[in-house]
Amino acid sequence: MNKNTKLLLFTGSYSDAADSGIQVFEFNEEAGGSLSLLHKVKGITNPTFLEVDPIGRRLYAIGEKPNGQGGKEGEVATYSINPETGELSELNRTTTMPAEGKGQTTTCHINRDLDSQYLIVCSYHGGSIGLVSLDEEGKTNRLCDIAVHTGHGAHPERQDRPHPHSAIFSPDGRFIFVSDLGLDIIRCYTIDRQNGTFVPMGDTQLHPGAGPRHFAFHPDGKSAYVINEVDSTITTFTYDREKGELNTVMTISTLPNDYVGDNICAEIALSIDGRFVYGSNRGMDSIVVYAVDAATAKLTLVEHVSTRGGHPRHFTLTPDGGYLISANRDGNHLVVFSLDKNSGRLTYTGNTAEVSKPVCVKPAVFRV
Repeated sequence: MNKNTKLLLFTGSYSDAADSGIQVFEFNEEAGGSLSLLHKVKGITNPTFLEVDPIGRRLYAIGEKPNGQGGKEGEVATYSINPETGELSELNRTTTMPAEGKGQTTTCHINRDLDSQYLIVCSYHGGSIGLVSLDEEGKTNRLCDIAVHTGHGAHPERQDRPHPHSAIFSPDGRFIFVSDLGLDIIRCYTIDRQNGTFVPMGDTQLHPGAGPRHFAFHPDGKSAYVINEVDSTITTFTYDREKGELNTVMTISTLPNDYVGDNICAEIALSIDGRFVYGSNRGMDSIVVYAVDAATAKLTLVEHVSTRGGHPRHFTLTPDGGYLISANRDGNHLVVFSLDKNSGRLTYTGNTAEVSKPVCVKPAVFRV
């Protein structure tokens, strides 16, 4: 980092509107990954996932609100970012997934297209995804379309209905890949930008009982990786960039062979050079590290590292690839690890920051 830039971390959490559900930290790489709290935001219920636009200096946070009929529905709040102070100022809010009656259409994930024209939100409980347009100022405009998933998976409790859990754009922005935990599929969409609608392109089937949750592309755009929440595995794919097709290569456990106990998975990410994959285990409370063969999309285990706190629901790598920050929901803190770029291994730095029930941590570099 040079003196004209600043690395900020934005956290979202489970919280009531009266609490500080969003927090902004400055991350100091020169001080070994120390965290300094800059700002807190109240007034939004359960802002559990965030999307940051460092160029437009906008932060988008999902939230939830009553629908007036005994149900809950999703919303998204837009904030402007002051990178020098970390202060967030709310610009507007938009209902993302209307709920009928006592239904629940709260959302669990948000993402932004490469042109900053749309946001995609996923409703785990509502079994659907929503397309929200953005105006020229980067504020949410309106809900343009909803795509509803139907069916069920193999697990009688976890997969009794659809559960879209994330929507990830392909590296070129042409395709959207939605991991549906309840259906054991990754559904591909494109956006009809003239009409503001989703266009389904096809499904990639996972093995029964997998429960695909979060998804990531290799930096070279030739392979992709999904972490499966329900059975604690990662499935890898080669990727046809022209057709937007995934071809399954292998599935590997995220747990040691001798592990005994309950576990579910959460986040997945690749190192900036694509040599390593990282995944989080909730139960074992660890980060699993694999070496990546980029030519084949095959993985080889490197290590398991304790997150030093319960339920690592999310983690992130800093933009330079030098650190990993784990958001431990039940530990009520962020924990910072240094990352050896040659071996992929993680080392606890001793740096932590208190956050109540963190669910998401997102980094962004700003010019100041």
